[in-house]
Amino acid sequence: MIERLKERWQVRNGWDVLVILIVFACTGFSVLYVKRGIFQLAGLTETSPSWLRWSVNILIILPLYQAILLAWGWVWGKFSFFWAFEKRMMERIGGLFRRKKR
Repeated sequence: MIERLKERWQVRNGWDVLVILIVFACTGFSVLYVKRGIFQLAGLTETSPSWLRWSVNILIILPLYQAILLAWGWVWGKFSFFWAFEKRMMERIGGLFRRKKR
């Protein structure tokens, strides 16, 4: 599995893979922590309409995740990897909204 991740992410060694996985884990925990605070500030609870919770997730939490991912990447010395990762992801997301040429 480590070898496949090294090849997919084009990194040198298993240590780089471990650091990247740690960054993703730190980002996930950080976003959950921040999300709880944002939802409390907005007055959102489990009984709030699901469309409202999803809207907040997409409009606020998703971009916040991207910023936190870059921040943790910088802390762990992998900013350039995560910057390239973000650019690829944004290109893919942008591709969903582009019209296909016939």
